[in-house]
Amino acid sequence: MASQASPVHGAPCWVSLATGELESAQRFYGEVLGWTFRPGSIGEEFSVAYCDDVPVAGLGAIARTMGVAVQWTPFFSVPSADTAAARVRERSATVAVGPIRMGEGRTALAADLAGATFGFWEGAVLSSWEAGRRDLPARLELRTRDAFAAAIFYAEVFDWASDTGRCEVDYQHEAVVVRVDGRAVATLRGGAVESAPDPHIRPRWHVSFSVDDVDDAAKTAVAAGGAIAISPGDNPFGRSAGLFDPEGGLFTVHSRER
Repeated sequence: MASQASPVHGAPCWVSLATGELESAQRFYGEVLGWTFRPGSIGEEFSVAYCDDVPVAGLGAIARTMGVAVQWTPFFSVPSADTAAARVRERSATVAVGPIRMGEGRTALAADLAGATFGFWEGAVLSSWEAGRRDLPARLELRTRDAFAAAIFYAEVFDWASDTGRCEVDYQHEAVVVRVDGRAVATLRGGAVESAPDPHIRPRWHVSFSVDDVDDAAKTAVAAGGAIAISPGDNPFGRSAGLFDPEGGLFTVHSRER
């Protein structure tokens, strides 16, 4: 059983894929990212992805049963799911599901004012997602129209940059960066959403996983039934590519730091 850790409230604590068919999703991500899978503790339609025996993400065959899009969603740790949900609603944003009991915690799905989907979790977190002590298993980047407006919204919901919290916020490379103990845990980037691979894609949180070779991962994704959203290319943080899984789930791969 994976070890647990005390949460850093306001920090990312998990990522999950809502998919239509669990076995095919596991086959695809196993080929592209080298993951292995174990049954989840909350039902047979859920599984946990492992990389080198470290839990990195969850997969759930809930897209059809719950009527949600096939997509990756980040979750943030909160001391109270009810309080977080109330703060979301008070700011005229949407709580779509929950808060509901799930396993040993409580969770909810929400959308910010621009429509980007995110979740929050009340409970212990896995040690692999203990923010501040290590790099997290996934990078998170919100691409939206107004990064500063988004930063204000999330700061008010999750107590970023508060006197009692550990999440700090600064401005770097024309983006808002959220840090815990000096480590970046999330980035909020503004600008034209039309610059995304699909001009109809609304503001959204992008989830990125590290790979040894970005170009090989992109080729493997296509061979496994996926597609390339953004061709492999270099950026100030390394090399990355945007990919679609066979059901249209958008994710990013980036070069693993040596």
